[in-house]
Amino acid sequence: MQFFSSNFKLGILGGGQLGKMMLYETRKWDIYTKVMDASPEAPCKIACNEFVLGSLMDFDAVYNFGKDVDVLTIEIENVNLDALEKLEHEGITVYPPTKALRTIQNKATQKLFYVDHDIPTAPFTRFAYTSEIEDSIHNGGLQLPFVWKSAQFGYDGQGVKVVRKMEDLTNLPNVECIAEQMIDFKNELAVIVARNTKGEVATYPVVEMEFHPEANQVEYVICPARIDAVVAKKAQEVALKVSAEMEQVGLLAVEMFQTKNNQILVNEVAPRPHNSGHYSIEASYTNQFEQHIRAILGLPLGKTDSKVAGIMVNLVGAEGYTGDVIYENMEKILHMDGVTPHIYGKKETRPFRKMGHVTIVDENMARARQVAQEVKETIKVISK
Repeated sequence: MQFFSSNFKLGILGGGQLGKMMLYETRKWDIYTKVMDASPEAPCKIACNEFVLGSLMDFDAVYNFGKDVDVLTIEIENVNLDALEKLEHEGITVYPPTKALRTIQNKATQKLFYVDHDIPTAPFTRFAYTSEIEDSIHNGGLQLPFVWKSAQFGYDGQGVKVVRKMEDLTNLPNVECIAEQMIDFKNELAVIVARNTKGEVATYPVVEMEFHPEANQVEYVICPARIDAVVAKKAQEVALKVSAEMEQVGLLAVEMFQTKNNQILVNEVAPRPHNSGHYSIEASYTNQFEQHIRAILGLPLGKTDSKVAGIMVNLVGAEGYTGDVIYENMEKILHMDGVTPHIYGKKETRPFRKMGHVTIVDENMARARQVAQEVKETIKVISK
């Protein structure tokens, strides 16, 4: 099939920043794109060939959107899977496959998948409703502390809460959930695996993630991770196994814990470009967005090595500010060597909303980390 400057049409479900950055690559190669999102102000709207307004969870909207595309992909996994299955049965190519999305979309199902396929993960208990947890604690079936996770629709730190005492259960939604044993970990790591339609596989270097303690969002992504080579190899092997067992096509971001005794435990996965791979736009030979396009179109995979050390700083809305966004001190960070800001195009900020990111590249990792700290302390995402 001819993809470039042709009648080929790529459909993307989701019009957020991940889709927007994917469109940088489709525009580079003149691939025709059609995007659907529920927001009329979606960041993708300015860069795609066709934009459709519609809910990603609505069967008819997703089905009708996908009927006239050649390949359909996602930039967020919360989409109507029944519609995707019907499209698959009617001959539309959907990547990642709906089967993999069904496993990943529900965190309880995802965790059971790891157990069934002998993939190391933290011990957990599954509950049909959050209200069942209190009885389990009183009856000795569950011990404090643990991490509560909503089985569905969690995103960017939402749907996750550390429960240290009974009062922490108050106000949690009464939904299907898991209670996961807290892991005494040394590092949070991630590996992005690319697998194309021909079964060719490539992995990006292991990255290290530093999280905001309150928002449960990544603040820094550091590549390469500052870990022993043996641990890095083990993390990549685990990520490759997850990708193979899921029969994923496209990218799979595998988030992991490195325990105190250097075990690798899978936390969760994302079947798409991921926050942990944003550094690759400036630091890698092939960035993650181009790689995803290569993979789902069955093209040769690009080189995943880093050219230089890369650190990504998330730009999120500052606490106490809601409204029309202002990026304070942007000019100051642009004076710094090796600094590239990416603004996602969301006009309204609110506390902890992802508004952009900044990449810092340098031949020297320690220097890159120092500049990243300066960037974090300098730029502020506030409102008018």
